Amino acid sequence: MRVFLLLLLALGAERALADATLSPEEAKELRCLALNIYFEARSEPVDGQLAVAFVTINRLHSRRYPNTVCGVVWQKRQFSWTHDGKSDRPYEQRAWQQAQTIARFIFTKYLALPEKVRRIMDRTNGALHYYAPKLADPYWAKAKEVTFAVGGHVFLADRS
Repeated sequence: MRVFLLLLLALGAERALADATLSPEEAKELRCLALNIYFEARSEPVDGQLAVAFVTINRLHSRRYPNTVCGVVWQKRQFSWTHDGKSDRPYEQRAWQQAQTIARFIFTKYLALPEKVRRIMDRTNGALHYYAPKLADPYWAKAKEVTFAVGGHVFLADRS
C-alpha cells in the first residue's frame, strides 16, 4: 500500500504542479493544508504527512468541523502550531516544498477521486484526531479508537 501511495503521490504531484490554474480561494485553501502538513508533520515520513492531510480532509467532510480547509486548520485550539506563539512562516525550504506537493496532490487529485477510492487510500481509516505520544497524553484519546500509527503520531477515530 505504501508503494502505491508514493507512486500515486509522485504521479499526481507531477501533474498537479503542471496545473497552476487555481483560483485565489483554492490557492488559499491549498496553502492552509500545506501549512498544516508542514507544521504538524514535516519531520515525519511521507506516510505520516499524508496521514495528517487525511485527518484534515476527514474533518472537512465531517459535520462537526468547519466546511473549508482553512476553517478546519484554524479552528480554535485544534492544531498546536496555530496557537503556540511561534511564527507561522515555513523556514525549512525542502520540507515546505514537500508539504506543498502533498497538499497540491490531496487538493487537486485525491479530492477528485470517488469516495470509495478515497476510503481505501486513507490509511488513517477515517481518523479525525491524532497526537504525538512523546509530546502529550491527551485525556480525550482514551475515549477514541486507534486506527493507525506512523512516525511519531497515533491516529484515532470516534468509537462506534
